[in-house]
Amino acid sequence: MSAFKSDFLRIMSERGFIHQISDESALDQLFAKETVSAYIGFDATAKSLHAGSLIQIMMLHWLQQTGHRPIALMGGGTSMIGDPSFKDEARKLLTPQDIDDNLVGIRRNFAPYLKFGSGPGDAVMVNNADWLMQINYVNFLRDVGRHFSVNRMLAFDSVKLRLDREQSLSFLEFNYMILQAYDFVELYKRVGCRLQMGGSDQWGNIVNGIDLGHRMEGVQLFAMTTPLLTTSSGAKMGKSASGAIWLDGDMLSPYEFWQYWRNTEDADVGRFLKLYTTLPLDEVARLEKLGGSEINEAKKILATEITAMLHGRDAAETASETARKTFEEGALSASLPTVVMAKEGFQWARSAKVIAFASGLFSSKSEVRRKMNEGGVRINNERVSDPDKLFFYRDMDKTIDAFKVQLGKKVVLVRPE
Repeated sequence: MSAFKSDFLRIMSERGFIHQISDESALDQLFAKETVSAYIGFDATAKSLHAGSLIQIMMLHWLQQTGHRPIALMGGGTSMIGDPSFKDEARKLLTPQDIDDNLVGIRRNFAPYLKFGSGPGDAVMVNNADWLMQINYVNFLRDVGRHFSVNRMLAFDSVKLRLDREQSLSFLEFNYMILQAYDFVELYKRVGCRLQMGGSDQWGNIVNGIDLGHRMEGVQLFAMTTPLLTTSSGAKMGKSASGAIWLDGDMLSPYEFWQYWRNTEDADVGRFLKLYTTLPLDEVARLEKLGGSEINEAKKILATEITAMLHGRDAAETASETARKTFEEGALSASLPTVVMAKEGFQWARSAKVIAFASGLFSSKSEVRRKMNEGGVRINNERVSDPDKLFFYRDMDKTIDAFKVQLGKKVVLVRPE
């Protein structure tokens, strides 16, 4: 469909969120005539979501901004199994306590993006453990399981991938898609949910829910998925060389979060401005036309806007200013990410490779040596080529008592204690 009548689908289309929709015309009409409740599910596999989930959170944000009701479904029940979709192997099974602890952290991730409450347009947070943990297995098989074709389930790409790679797909995991389909129907019955959204890898699971809703409730439900997101170089969103880009400020500082987006590849700037910020599209068009060194200004705006949505405008501006002082003035700042390196006994100096490796910017000491050989590592603003060069504790910057380790645009303070 070239032009949507409803504000939500028009924004989704213009900003690049849409990969597939189950019935474009009918869904557009639904959005145009009534307040639509739509959900995205989030399994509790860690204490925080990471940047790979931001596209889904932004969909819920725009849903609310256009007058509809977002539902954030917490997978307290499904996390007991783990989604096998496009995974090479089974997920590590979590205990109920692990899941409860993770849900506490994940709930905080949504607060900057959604307004929760009891009004018609207020966001709702629901936990599928509320119904999945109460299921009578035999009754579930009779009432729900009879509607599923194993032949059809085996044909889904998410399942075929595991089977083609000869990786064992347990019966436990095979049930995940049935539970997800049941979630959709349960949300329709409980809160009138008509649309499930998710990544393109969830298409088969969501379609299962649409089919189950038709069979069990005689209702038309809808599916919408986003494109599989990678950077222009093929890297997976939400991950960096030093680990996941967590949304929780206690797990990843606002500065590190800002820096991740500041390092966006040139070819991704326009796309990310559309997906991850609320900047007007004419401003996005202006920024993505910038070339040469000017593209760096667009990257700073991208990083600041995304960080401001999550951590607040003050934290975003502080991160931007810290970066400016660090890279443009060569100054050190206490707001830079800091790691602690143990002083071993009475040692009064450490080698460059030990200090650099302690920063967490490198996966191994061999990588430290390689990057030093390539001229890409600085310690205290000094380019280091000799991994065995000694740095004395007395030479640390006295204002922060730390070594500044720099790899490209990434800076970490290493503080011996």
